[in-house]
Amino acid sequence: MLTAKEIMTRDVITVGPDMPVKDLAKLLLDHHISGVPVVDKEGNLAGIITDKDLIESNKNLHLPTVVTLFDAVIYLESEKHFKEDLRKMAASRVEDIMVRKVVTIGEDTSIRDIAAIMSDQGKDLLPVVREGKLIGIVGKADIVRSMIE
Repeated sequence: MLTAKEIMTRDVITVGPDMPVKDLAKLLLDHHISGVPVVDKEGNLAGIITDKDLIESNKNLHLPTVVTLFDAVIYLESEKHFKEDLRKMAASRVEDIMVRKVVTIGEDTSIRDIAAIMSDQGKDLLPVVREGKLIGIVGKADIVRSMIE
């Protein structure tokens, strides 16, 4: 059975957390890719950002319903979710909208496990790491490509 090592893209385009969001959008379009890993100066995986994150940062802001009681404001919805949406809307750099809790795989992860993770967790890209360092990435296209090779 195929593993991540055999189907992953090894020459991975990465970005730093300080990259402007506008430059990221251009990079994704120019390279016809749906997302990129975000790495720090030491090459450690810091997050991942996809075209979905860019789209989400441009959606309408949903104002939470609140109730005032005496001098207190009580949110009837998640205040945390509202603050997160507000932060993304005001984003100017990659670090403002990147996903920090990245689902990663090892190079020996089977293609069946990769497909299950993508399907069950709704992930389009899975960084392949070894000892915290990015060594490749597996995307949906890599899975499909492996089916014809």
